[in-house]
Amino acid sequence: MKDKSDTGNYTDREWEELASALSGENGSHQEMPEKLLSGDDHDIANQWKGLGKMSDDREINVDKAWDNLYSRLNETGSFREESMTRTFSMRRTAMRIAAAVLLLISIGSGVTYLLTGDRFSKEIVVITGSEGKNQSITLPDGSNVLLNRNTRLSYRSSFGKHGRDVALAGEAFFEITRNAEKPFIIDAGKANVKVIGTSFNVISRNIDSAVEVFVKTGKVMLFDNSGVQNLILEPGYVGTMDTKLSGKTLNSNQNYLSWKTGLLVYDGQNLAVVFRDLKKVYNMDIIADDPDILNETWKVEIDNQSQDTIIRLICTSFNLGYSKDGSIFHLSKK
Repeated sequence: MKDKSDTGNYTDREWEELASALSGENGSHQEMPEKLLSGDDHDIANQWKGLGKMSDDREINVDKAWDNLYSRLNETGSFREESMTRTFSMRRTAMRIAAAVLLLISIGSGVTYLLTGDRFSKEIVVITGSEGKNQSITLPDGSNVLLNRNTRLSYRSSFGKHGRDVALAGEAFFEITRNAEKPFIIDAGKANVKVIGTSFNVISRNIDSAVEVFVKTGKVMLFDNSGVQNLILEPGYVGTMDTKLSGKTLNSNQNYLSWKTGLLVYDGQNLAVVFRDLKKVYNMDIIADDPDILNETWKVEIDNQSQDTIIRLICTSFNLGYSKDGSIFHLSKK
Protein backbone atom coordinates (compact mmCIF):
# COMPACT_ATOMS: atom_id res chain seq x y z
CA MET A 1 0.00 0.00 0.00
CA LYS A 2 1.23 3.47 -0.81
CA ASP A 3 1.22 6.06 1.93
CA LYS A 4 0.08 9.57 1.23
CA SER A 5 3.59 10.83 0.49
CA ASP A 6 3.69 8.57 -2.56
CA THR A 7 0.71 10.28 -4.20
CA GLY A 8 3.10 12.42 -6.21
CA ASN A 9 4.55 9.31 -7.87
CA TYR A 10 1.43 8.62 -9.88
CA THR A 11 1.87 9.21 -13.57
CA ASP A 12 -0.26 11.56 -15.65
CA ARG A 13 -1.75 8.51 -17.32
CA GLU A 14 -2.78 7.08 -13.92
CA TRP A 15 -4.37 10.38 -12.90
CA GLU A 16 -6.37 10.40 -16.17
CA GLU A 17 -7.50 6.82 -15.50
CA LEU A 18 -8.54 7.83 -11.98
CA ALA A 19 -10.61 10.74 -13.28
CA SER A 20 -12.20 8.48 -15.89
CA ALA A 21 -13.05 5.77 -13.36
CA LEU A 22 -14.50 8.20 -10.82
CA SER A 23 -16.69 9.79 -13.49
CA GLY A 24 -17.93 6.38 -14.60
CA GLU A 25 -16.64 6.86 -18.14
CA ASN A 26 -14.40 3.80 -18.15
CA GLY A 27 -15.27 0.66 -16.25
CA SER A 28 -11.99 -1.09 -17.13
CA HIS A 29 -9.84 0.77 -14.61
CA GLN A 30 -11.60 -0.08 -11.38
CA GLU A 31 -8.30 -1.04 -9.67
CA MET A 32 -6.96 2.46 -10.04
CA PRO A 33 -9.32 4.21 -7.57
CA GLU A 34 -8.90 1.35 -5.09
CA LYS A 35 -5.13 1.63 -5.40
CA LEU A 36 -5.16 5.32 -4.60
CA LEU A 37 -8.02 5.50 -2.11
CA SER A 38 -6.79 2.56 -0.01
CA GLY A 39 -3.95 4.75 1.21
CA ASP A 40 -5.90 7.98 1.47
CA ASP A 41 -5.94 9.65 4.86
CA HIS A 42 -8.41 12.28 3.67
CA ASP A 43 -11.30 9.80 3.28
CA ILE A 44 -11.88 10.92 -0.31
CA ALA A 45 -14.16 7.97 -1.10
CA ASN A 46 -16.72 8.88 1.56
CA GLN A 47 -16.43 12.57 0.76
CA TRP A 48 -17.10 11.78 -2.89
CA LYS A 49 -20.15 9.66 -2.04
CA GLY A 50 -21.47 12.55 0.02
CA LEU A 51 -21.87 14.65 -3.12
CA GLY A 52 -25.06 12.79 -3.91
CA LYS A 53 -26.66 14.13 -0.72
CA MET A 54 -26.13 17.77 -1.63
CA SER A 55 -29.12 20.07 -2.10
CA ASP A 56 -30.20 20.57 -5.71
CA ASP A 57 -30.34 24.35 -5.41
CA ARG A 58 -26.79 25.01 -4.24
CA GLU A 59 -24.33 26.68 -6.58
CA ILE A 60 -21.15 24.64 -6.90
CA ASN A 61 -17.84 26.35 -7.62
CA VAL A 62 -15.54 23.58 -8.81
CA ASP A 63 -12.50 25.88 -8.97
CA LYS A 64 -12.89 27.00 -5.36
CA ALA A 65 -13.40 23.44 -4.16
CA TRP A 66 -10.28 22.29 -5.99
CA ASP A 67 -8.21 25.19 -4.62
CA ASN A 68 -9.23 24.30 -1.07
CA LEU A 69 -8.47 20.62 -1.60
CA TYR A 70 -5.10 21.33 -3.17
CA SER A 71 -4.09 23.63 -0.30
CA ARG A 72 -4.94 20.97 2.26
CA LEU A 73 -3.08 18.24 0.38
CA ASN A 74 -0.06 20.44 -0.11
CA GLU A 75 0.07 21.31 3.62
CA THR A 76 0.12 17.63 4.55
CA GLY A 77 2.84 16.80 2.04
CA SER A 78 0.64 14.88 -0.35
CA PHE A 79 2.28 16.69 -3.31
CA ARG A 80 6.05 16.60 -3.62
CA GLU A 81 7.51 20.04 -4.21
CA GLU A 82 9.95 18.91 -6.90
CA SER A 83 7.22 17.33 -9.06
CA MET A 84 4.45 19.84 -8.36
CA THR A 85 5.34 22.29 -11.13
CA ARG A 86 5.45 19.65 -13.86
CA THR A 87 2.25 17.79 -12.97
CA PHE A 88 0.04 20.35 -11.26
CA SER A 89 -1.66 21.74 -14.37
CA MET A 90 -2.55 18.37 -15.89
CA ARG A 91 -3.80 16.89 -12.60
CA ARG A 92 -5.81 19.98 -11.84
CA THR A 93 -7.54 19.75 -15.22
CA ALA A 94 -8.25 16.02 -14.88
CA MET A 95 -9.66 16.34 -11.37
CA ARG A 96 -11.78 19.37 -12.29
CA ILE A 97 -13.29 17.47 -15.22
CA ALA A 98 -13.98 14.42 -13.06
CA ALA A 99 -15.49 16.58 -10.32
CA ALA A 100 -17.75 18.41 -12.76
CA VAL A 101 -18.93 15.14 -14.33
CA LEU A 102 -19.68 13.55 -10.97
CA LEU A 103 -21.47 16.64 -9.71
CA LEU A 104 -23.69 16.52 -12.80
CA ILE A 105 -24.46 12.84 -12.22
CA SER A 106 -25.06 13.19 -8.47
CA ILE A 107 -27.43 16.13 -8.79
CA GLY A 108 -29.47 14.32 -11.45
CA SER A 109 -32.67 15.82 -12.74
CA GLY A 110 -32.78 18.85 -10.47
CA VAL A 111 -30.87 22.05 -11.11
CA THR A 112 -27.21 21.83 -12.09
CA TYR A 113 -24.60 24.57 -11.98
CA LEU A 114 -21.50 24.24 -14.15
CA LEU A 115 -18.49 26.50 -14.52
CA THR A 116 -16.68 26.42 -17.85
CA GLY A 117 -14.02 28.49 -19.56
CA ASP A 118 -10.76 29.96 -18.38
CA ARG A 119 -10.08 31.56 -14.99
CA PHE A 120 -10.78 35.10 -16.15
CA SER A 121 -13.92 34.53 -18.22
CA LYS A 122 -16.03 31.67 -16.87
CA GLU A 123 -19.44 30.79 -18.21
CA ILE A 124 -21.96 29.83 -15.55
CA VAL A 125 -24.58 27.41 -16.87
CA VAL A 126 -27.76 26.49 -15.00
CA ILE A 127 -29.72 23.48 -16.28
CA THR A 128 -33.03 22.03 -15.12
CA GLY A 129 -33.98 18.46 -15.98
CA SER A 130 -37.24 16.91 -17.11
CA GLU A 131 -38.47 16.29 -13.55
CA GLY A 132 -37.33 19.57 -11.99
CA LYS A 133 -39.40 22.76 -12.16
CA ASN A 134 -39.62 26.22 -10.69
CA GLN A 135 -35.90 26.52 -9.97
CA SER A 136 -35.12 30.02 -8.74
CA ILE A 137 -31.84 31.72 -9.62
CA THR A 138 -30.60 35.05 -8.27
CA LEU A 139 -28.18 36.82 -10.61
CA PRO A 140 -25.28 38.98 -9.37
CA ASP A 141 -27.27 42.19 -9.97
CA GLY A 142 -30.14 40.99 -7.76
CA SER A 143 -32.42 40.02 -10.67
CA ASN A 144 -34.41 36.82 -10.15
CA VAL A 145 -35.03 34.13 -12.76
CA LEU A 146 -37.46 31.24 -12.34
CA LEU A 147 -36.67 28.32 -14.68
CA ASN A 148 -39.21 25.85 -16.01
CA ARG A 149 -38.32 22.20 -16.75
CA ASN A 150 -35.81 21.40 -19.49
CA THR A 151 -34.35 24.89 -19.48
CA ARG A 152 -30.81 26.17 -19.82
CA LEU A 153 -29.66 29.60 -18.61
CA SER A 154 -26.08 30.81 -19.02
CA TYR A 155 -24.15 33.99 -18.24
CA ARG A 156 -20.56 35.09 -17.78
CA SER A 157 -18.93 35.36 -14.37
CA SER A 158 -18.32 39.04 -15.23
CA PHE A 159 -22.10 39.61 -15.44
CA GLY A 160 -23.02 43.11 -14.27
CA LYS A 161 -19.54 44.59 -14.56
CA HIS A 162 -19.74 45.72 -18.18
CA GLY A 163 -23.20 44.54 -19.18
CA ARG A 164 -26.08 42.25 -18.21
CA ASP A 165 -26.31 39.54 -20.85
CA VAL A 166 -27.71 36.02 -20.50
CA ALA A 167 -28.63 33.23 -22.92
CA LEU A 168 -31.82 31.18 -22.56
CA ALA A 169 -32.97 27.90 -24.07
CA GLY A 170 -36.37 26.85 -22.75
CA GLU A 171 -38.76 28.90 -20.62
CA ALA A 172 -38.18 31.27 -17.71
CA PHE A 173 -39.84 34.11 -15.82
CA PHE A 174 -37.63 37.15 -15.18
CA GLU A 175 -37.87 39.84 -12.51
CA ILE A 176 -35.19 42.34 -13.46
CA THR A 177 -33.51 44.82 -11.15
CA ARG A 178 -33.73 48.26 -12.72
CA ASN A 179 -30.51 49.72 -14.15
CA ALA A 180 -30.94 52.32 -16.90
CA GLU A 181 -27.21 52.39 -17.65
CA LYS A 182 -26.95 48.64 -18.18
CA PRO A 183 -29.97 47.16 -20.00
CA PHE A 184 -30.69 43.48 -19.39
CA ILE A 185 -30.38 41.50 -22.64
CA ILE A 186 -31.51 37.92 -23.25
CA ASP A 187 -30.24 35.92 -26.19
CA ALA A 188 -33.18 33.60 -26.88
CA GLY A 189 -31.81 32.09 -30.08
CA LYS A 190 -33.94 33.44 -32.91
CA ALA A 191 -34.57 36.76 -31.17
CA ASN A 192 -33.32 38.96 -28.36
CA VAL A 193 -35.08 40.62 -25.45
CA LYS A 194 -33.96 43.97 -24.03
CA VAL A 195 -35.26 45.53 -20.81
CA ILE A 196 -34.22 48.02 -18.14
CA GLY A 197 -36.29 46.78 -15.22
CA THR A 198 -39.49 44.76 -15.43
CA SER A 199 -41.04 41.28 -15.06
CA PHE A 200 -41.85 39.05 -18.01
CA ASN A 201 -41.91 35.49 -19.33
CA VAL A 202 -39.73 34.21 -22.19
CA ILE A 203 -40.11 31.04 -24.23
CA SER A 204 -37.19 30.50 -26.57
CA ARG A 205 -38.68 27.41 -28.22
CA ASN A 206 -42.37 26.72 -28.66
CA ILE A 207 -44.68 24.92 -31.09
CA ASP A 208 -44.15 27.55 -33.79
CA SER A 209 -40.37 27.75 -33.18
CA ALA A 210 -40.68 31.47 -32.55
CA VAL A 211 -39.42 33.33 -29.50
CA GLU A 212 -42.37 34.35 -27.34
CA VAL A 213 -42.49 37.00 -24.60
CA PHE A 214 -45.31 37.83 -22.20
CA VAL A 215 -44.95 41.07 -20.21
CA LYS A 216 -46.34 41.24 -16.69
CA THR A 217 -44.96 44.63 -15.64
CA GLY A 218 -42.93 47.37 -17.33
CA LYS A 219 -41.94 47.46 -20.99
CA VAL A 220 -39.91 45.01 -23.05
CA MET A 221 -38.23 45.33 -26.45
CA LEU A 222 -38.20 42.19 -28.58
CA PHE A 223 -35.97 42.26 -31.65
CA ASP A 224 -34.58 39.79 -34.16
CA ASN A 225 -30.91 38.93 -34.56
CA SER A 226 -30.50 41.29 -37.51
CA GLY A 227 -31.95 44.21 -35.57
CA VAL A 228 -34.35 45.00 -38.43
CA GLN A 229 -37.55 43.81 -36.74
CA ASN A 230 -38.48 45.01 -33.25
CA LEU A 231 -41.53 45.17 -31.01
CA ILE A 232 -42.27 47.21 -27.91
CA LEU A 233 -44.39 45.16 -25.52
CA GLU A 234 -46.46 46.59 -22.68
CA PRO A 235 -48.06 44.76 -19.72
CA GLY A 236 -50.56 42.09 -20.75
CA TYR A 237 -49.18 41.65 -24.27
CA VAL A 238 -47.60 38.58 -25.84
CA GLY A 239 -45.06 39.17 -28.57
CA THR A 240 -43.64 36.55 -30.94
CA MET A 241 -40.71 36.80 -33.29
CA ASP A 242 -38.54 34.66 -35.54
CA THR A 243 -36.44 35.43 -38.60
CA LYS A 244 -39.49 35.99 -40.83
CA LEU A 245 -42.48 37.04 -38.73
CA SER A 246 -43.26 39.22 -35.74
CA GLY A 247 -46.42 40.34 -34.00
CA LYS A 248 -48.12 41.02 -30.69
CA THR A 249 -51.54 40.34 -29.19
CA LEU A 250 -53.23 40.96 -25.88
CA ASN A 251 -53.00 37.81 -23.78
CA SER A 252 -56.33 36.03 -23.28
CA ASN A 253 -55.00 32.87 -21.63
CA GLN A 254 -55.54 33.07 -17.88
CA ASN A 255 -53.29 30.03 -17.43
CA TYR A 256 -50.32 31.50 -19.28
CA LEU A 257 -48.11 31.55 -16.16
CA SER A 258 -49.53 28.40 -14.57
CA TRP A 259 -46.20 26.59 -14.96
CA LYS A 260 -44.89 29.17 -12.47
CA THR A 261 -47.81 29.19 -10.01
CA GLY A 262 -49.18 25.64 -10.33
CA LEU A 263 -52.72 27.07 -10.56
CA LEU A 264 -54.96 26.09 -13.48
CA VAL A 265 -58.47 27.54 -13.82
CA TYR A 266 -61.01 26.30 -16.39
CA ASP A 267 -64.47 27.70 -17.11
CA GLY A 268 -65.62 25.58 -20.04
CA GLN A 269 -62.47 24.68 -22.00
CA ASN A 270 -62.40 21.26 -23.61
CA LEU A 271 -60.19 18.43 -22.33
CA ALA A 272 -57.83 18.72 -25.29
CA VAL A 273 -56.79 22.13 -23.92
CA VAL A 274 -56.70 20.81 -20.35
CA PHE A 275 -54.43 17.89 -21.24
CA ARG A 276 -52.06 20.20 -23.11
CA ASP A 277 -51.79 22.43 -20.05
CA LEU A 278 -51.34 19.49 -17.69
CA LYS A 279 -48.40 18.34 -19.77
CA LYS A 280 -46.73 21.72 -19.48
CA VAL A 281 -47.55 22.49 -15.85
CA TYR A 282 -47.53 19.05 -14.20
CA ASN A 283 -45.53 17.02 -16.73
CA MET A 284 -48.52 14.68 -17.23
CA ASP A 285 -48.88 12.64 -20.41
CA ILE A 286 -52.59 11.82 -20.92
CA ILE A 287 -53.98 9.92 -23.89
CA ALA A 288 -57.72 9.58 -24.56
CA ASP A 289 -58.34 6.15 -26.08
CA ASP A 290 -61.68 7.49 -27.35
CA PRO A 291 -61.25 10.82 -29.24
CA ASP A 292 -64.72 11.96 -28.11
CA ILE A 293 -63.32 12.38 -24.60
CA LEU A 294 -61.27 15.34 -25.80
CA ASN A 295 -64.44 17.27 -26.69
CA GLU A 296 -65.77 17.22 -23.13
CA THR A 297 -65.70 20.63 -21.42
CA TRP A 298 -64.66 21.28 -17.84
CA LYS A 299 -65.15 23.87 -15.12
CA VAL A 300 -62.61 23.29 -12.37
CA GLU A 301 -59.65 24.72 -10.48
CA ILE A 302 -56.45 22.73 -10.08
CA ASP A 303 -54.04 24.13 -7.52
CA ASN A 304 -50.74 22.29 -7.03
CA GLN A 305 -52.31 18.85 -6.70
CA SER A 306 -50.58 15.54 -7.31
CA GLN A 307 -50.83 13.69 -10.62
CA ASP A 308 -52.83 10.86 -9.01
CA THR A 309 -55.32 13.33 -7.53
CA ILE A 310 -55.73 15.12 -10.87
CA ILE A 311 -56.32 11.96 -12.92
CA ARG A 312 -58.89 10.70 -10.38
CA LEU A 313 -60.64 14.07 -10.49
CA ILE A 314 -60.89 13.83 -14.29
CA CYS A 315 -62.25 10.28 -14.15
CA THR A 316 -64.82 11.16 -11.49
CA SER A 317 -66.00 14.23 -13.41
CA PHE A 318 -66.56 12.40 -16.70
CA ASN A 319 -67.22 8.79 -15.56
CA LEU A 320 -63.98 7.52 -17.08
CA GLY A 321 -61.54 4.79 -16.23
CA TYR A 322 -57.78 4.98 -16.52
CA SER A 323 -54.71 2.81 -16.73
CA LYS A 324 -51.06 3.76 -16.55
CA ASP A 325 -48.36 2.59 -18.92
CA GLY A 326 -45.05 3.79 -17.53
CA SER A 327 -45.55 7.53 -17.12
CA ILE A 328 -48.51 7.75 -19.56
CA PHE A 329 -52.14 7.84 -18.40
CA HIS A 330 -54.71 6.21 -20.72
CA LEU A 331 -58.33 7.30 -20.34
CA SER A 332 -61.28 5.20 -21.50
CA LYS A 333 -65.05 5.37 -21.18
CA LYS A 334 -66.65 3.01 -18.69
